[in-house]
Amino acid sequence: MSTASQSPRAAAEGSKKGYNRLLLFVAGLGGLLFGIDVGIISGALPYLEATSGLNAGELSFIVAAVLLGGLISTVFAGALADLIGRKSLMTVSGILFVVSVPWIALSHGYGALIWGRLLQGTSGGFISVAAPLYLAECLAASDRGKGAGIFQWLLTLGFVAAAGIGLYFSARVDEVRHLGDAAKLFAFQDRAWRSIFWLTLPPGILFVVGSFLVSESPRWLFRRGKKEAALRSLLRSRSEAQARIEYAEMEQLAGQKPSTDDVPPVRRESLLQRKYLVPFALACIILSCNQATGVNSVIAFNANILLQAGLSDKEAHVGYLLLTIVNFLVTIIAIVLVDRVGRKFLLSVGTSGVIVFLVAVGFIFHRTESRRVDVHDAVQAMVVTSNQTAVIPFNQETAAKWLAGRDGATDPRPKSLIVIYSYGDFHAATKTVRSDDIGAKVTITREKSIPATKVAAFFNNPFASLDAARVAPLKIQNALVTPVPTEANGWLTAVCIFCFMAFFAVGPGVVVWLALSELLPTRIRSNGMSVAMLLKSIVSTTIAAIFLPFVGQYGYSAMFFGFAACTVVYFVTATFFLPETKGKTLEEIEAWFAGKKP
Repeated sequence: MSTASQSPRAAAEGSKKGYNRLLLFVAGLGGLLFGIDVGIISGALPYLEATSGLNAGELSFIVAAVLLGGLISTVFAGALADLIGRKSLMTVSGILFVVSVPWIALSHGYGALIWGRLLQGTSGGFISVAAPLYLAECLAASDRGKGAGIFQWLLTLGFVAAAGIGLYFSARVDEVRHLGDAAKLFAFQDRAWRSIFWLTLPPGILFVVGSFLVSESPRWLFRRGKKEAALRSLLRSRSEAQARIEYAEMEQLAGQKPSTDDVPPVRRESLLQRKYLVPFALACIILSCNQATGVNSVIAFNANILLQAGLSDKEAHVGYLLLTIVNFLVTIIAIVLVDRVGRKFLLSVGTSGVIVFLVAVGFIFHRTESRRVDVHDAVQAMVVTSNQTAVIPFNQETAAKWLAGRDGATDPRPKSLIVIYSYGDFHAATKTVRSDDIGAKVTITREKSIPATKVAAFFNNPFASLDAARVAPLKIQNALVTPVPTEANGWLTAVCIFCFMAFFAVGPGVVVWLALSELLPTRIRSNGMSVAMLLKSIVSTTIAAIFLPFVGQYGYSAMFFGFAACTVVYFVTATFFLPETKGKTLEEIEAWFAGKKP
């Protein structure tokens, strides 16, 4: 064959490779935005906490608002993906992300922050359904694992970017702190958390632009009766022979004879049919347990965790950056392995390692938290009876006074303080402050502690009386003073968390997106993904919302032991019930669950 005859073929192959790279990059940018959604708050949270005057419950809900927005949007994501297409939903999600950034960065007050974070979470919820769905339906079976890996890889890059931004501002804040001027420190911390959010805007704009450059999912086009467009979409990323083979499989699965006639309207089927129930249940369990490992909260609250483990503010941000780099690098390894050793093996190895290091972190924190001292009587005496509020300065002298005559009273190390309190039946926890922080204090007011409306009160505690709480006295239930651990203890904790992250990245991090998109049959994929993502979002939102109050009252050790217990369920499901889907087309996987095994 002549060189001239080979050139058009080589050009066509090069064009397809270039388009597949573009497709992976654009859909992968969705992972980057999703990672930024979850990860950016970790760097911003210490400065938001220092300047906003919000209590631990409110700060937890600001973190959880992204996950709540994702929870709400995943309810509609499947229907929207069916209605307007996978590509169009990616465009919508990108626009929402772009709008959310200035909303958050310019906000003043709790309400505006919540609405901005909810909008950002809505964007993330749409992305988490649309991008994996799009990749699964556009990529060939041999590249589908790589596609999910790229999505997770860029998601982890979002964490790295968020951590790098946080570390930069941490160094700047540290410089201002050394000046010893509390007013200047406060002003710079306020600018810092706003600037952190502003710097997330460019990738959102890039994702919106990129979404206009790729074709719609061929399987969505086929099910909408646009058969010629579906074939063109396949031909854009595959050889003609492979495209026609997959096109014939779609027609065969749809119960049609190959033809060029328009297909009838899309036929909807119930998720509860027996042939769909097993893969749907597996997807739901895997996604829910994926969040029950606590990974999103470990990322979002990482700086706080490492601060309480014994690291300084700057060291905690360095630790967070290292955590995201570990996640990023190990994800590359997972991308290489997922289409070679298979999904089932990686999930089994990953979840077993996650269990080991969650337990290790739990024991490290238990050793420190066993030395907690409750000084609630001393703090109760500081409550102003006329308006039932409290302003509690906390420094080394205050800590020494409270601990006089108790174990650890002469320990020169800094102490941390968290106060758990209530007005009536509404309970809350303050932020954690350290005695070595300039101007550290705890402020408790009724307005910041109880819901503003009865609707909000119902969701906070459906059995509590808001009217009674508005006149109830302030009751200090616990005021826990804990010696801040040594720097060595902090880095030991950090290393265990790095190992936790590595095992998560090599297994659950990449495989979860494959499980979501591969297990569900074509006819229920979008709606099934919405329901499964809804369960995932409920779990992650609940964990984030209770995280700070829970660890304030029960300690980090209890939280990490709980994460480990949930991961045991994950390990059992992955090891004994999940089928291997490596190298199979979506139609072959569906036939396997239908009992048509080769």
